[in-house]
Amino acid sequence: MKYLRVALMIAICAGASYGQEQPTQPDNTKVNKRDRSAAEVTADQQKMNAADRDLTQKIRQSIMADKSLSTYAHNIKIISRDGVVTLKGPVRSEEEKSVIVAKASAVAGAGKVTDQLSVKQQ
Repeated sequence: MKYLRVALMIAICAGASYGQEQPTQPDNTKVNKRDRSAAEVTADQQKMNAADRDLTQKIRQSIMADKSLSTYAHNIKIISRDGVVTLKGPVRSEEEKSVIVAKASAVAGAGKVTDQLSVKQQ
C-alpha cells in the first residue's frame, strides 16, 4: 500500500507539469558572435590594476545607487582598461542609456567612455 501511494504521488506530480509551456530561453547568439571578435572588449579583459578596479567600482556604485534604473541597467558590464571604460549590455530605454553613460563619464572623464549599450525591446 505504501508503494502504491508513492507511485500515485509521482504520477500526480508528473501529470501536473504535463502540457505547461516552458519559458522561452534568451537568445544571445548574435551578441556572443560579436564578442568573439578580437576587436571587442569583453568582461574578462578588465584590468586588475588598482586604478581600473577603482574606476569600475565607482561607476558600479553610482549606477546601483540610482533606484530609478531597471534591473537590466544595474547589471550592465563595465570594463575598464587603462582608464578607458566600455559599457555593454541591454537597458530598458534610451533615457536609461543616457543616464548610465552620463554617470560613467562623470567618474571616468569626458571622452573616456565607450557606449556599447543596447535598448531592450519590450
